[in-house]
Amino acid sequence: MKILQLNKYFYQKGGAETVFFNTISTLENRGHQVIPFALKNKKNKFSEYASYFVDYPELSESNIWTKITNIPAFIYNRQAAKQLERLILDKKPDIAHIHLLFNSLSVSILPVLQKYRIPTVMTVHDYRLICPAYTLTNGKGKICELCKDRHFIHCTLNRCSNGNLTNSMLLSLENSFRSCFYEPLNYIDKFIFVSKFAQKKHIEFNPGYAPKAVQLYNFTPDIPTRINKKINHRYLLYFGRLSNEKGINSLLEAIRDIPEIDLKIIGRGPLSKEIGNNYPKNVSFLGFKEGQELKEYVKNALFTIVPSEWYENNPLSIIESLSLGTPVIGSNIGGIPELIQDEKTGFTFTMGSPADLTKTIRKAIAIPEEKLYEMSIACNKFAQQHFSADKHFNYLISIYQSILKASK
Repeated sequence: MKILQLNKYFYQKGGAETVFFNTISTLENRGHQVIPFALKNKKNKFSEYASYFVDYPELSESNIWTKITNIPAFIYNRQAAKQLERLILDKKPDIAHIHLLFNSLSVSILPVLQKYRIPTVMTVHDYRLICPAYTLTNGKGKICELCKDRHFIHCTLNRCSNGNLTNSMLLSLENSFRSCFYEPLNYIDKFIFVSKFAQKKHIEFNPGYAPKAVQLYNFTPDIPTRINKKINHRYLLYFGRLSNEKGINSLLEAIRDIPEIDLKIIGRGPLSKEIGNNYPKNVSFLGFKEGQELKEYVKNALFTIVPSEWYENNPLSIIESLSLGTPVIGSNIGGIPELIQDEKTGFTFTMGSPADLTKTIRKAIAIPEEKLYEMSIACNKFAQQHFSADKHFNYLISIYQSILKASK
């Protein structure tokens, strides 16, 4: 099968790119031809298809004039449509799989895929289809579902894009334009939701998703087949983006009351400087880590902690932790609870409550070593059952085949 994989970034930027590149390698390793389509960027990985990629600046790193002149492409990128058409005519893909699309490649590519009768699926990595600000939170970082009425001006009125009025206006405009003229439901055959929660939430906002929705968890390509966890290290671990919605401040507040256990924090983000200058004595801020070095920290942790305070979708940090046999303490919000079997593969606590997190951590670190070993085995077994590359590939191919069959 010749599969077109579309994503705004062709370098490792975040969790969506991890899934994007893992999907490409998994498909290629099983004999399929993958054709990527993305934005041009000096950080990009090598691709023989790079000449088809789209010129578009990294707006977060651009000056105000560049941002202003690229507003039309932010909403509807004509060059992306032109380049995609050239790619389709030259390479003739059988199917298209979209990942991150909006505010870069834009909805301009959807009519092109439809014009050439390319069956299309989209993995829904965030809430951008129903929320201009991606996260279903407002400018104060609180859960917000006002746009359920499809009046996306709420994003502007509440400055939902990190409190920034200009960005919020642009996002409101893009969502309104898309909803009026290029509604993805009219172009995409299947939407792959990476959590049951996200699937339910999208259908809540728009019942039109129901007949086109399938649910498939993210995956990790290298789950160990055996776990031999040694409880030699007595520390908890947070790894991921350092930002307000991730619940970092609640975690730091909770850990102050448990001086007998160490917390290691790995990651980077808007709160890096604040955390680096202000944390309890039992907290170590280690900065950004990746690859095998990160895996060692995860594998050796007593528990990892995911204290998110937004509708977290399907966190790769949980998937990676469970696969390495490390149980998880996670907040009871979004797609997190469906990944944690309470007292078997971890614990959940009340979102946004440092007191309940403190109580849960105390409960977790009091568990006998024998029980911790049992939990470690259960974590790895759960990961093999739900997040393996083979399981993901088999279901993904069945989705591809179903829409290919329906298109004939």
